[in-house]
Amino acid sequence: MSETADNDQMDKLADELESSGLGPAGLAAVGSVALALYYYYVRGDKQKGQFVGLWPATILGLASYLKITRQERGDE
Repeated sequence: MSETADNDQMDKLADELESSGLGPAGLAAVGSVALALYYYYVRGDKQKGQFVGLWPATILGLASYLKITRQERGDE
């Protein structure tokens, strides 16, 4: 019984995150910005910080492409 309740809560949370735009891709993009800032300012590795700083655009672009593809196929 509790497993069903847990699944319902997780589904509700996933729907909430998706509707707010902070799905897995959004969270990964925010995490990569934080990692880039860490490398750039804390560790002093500017080259690695700039490299990691390019990831959010790629992550969000791929997520947008996949979402558009799903909508065109009629999966959503």
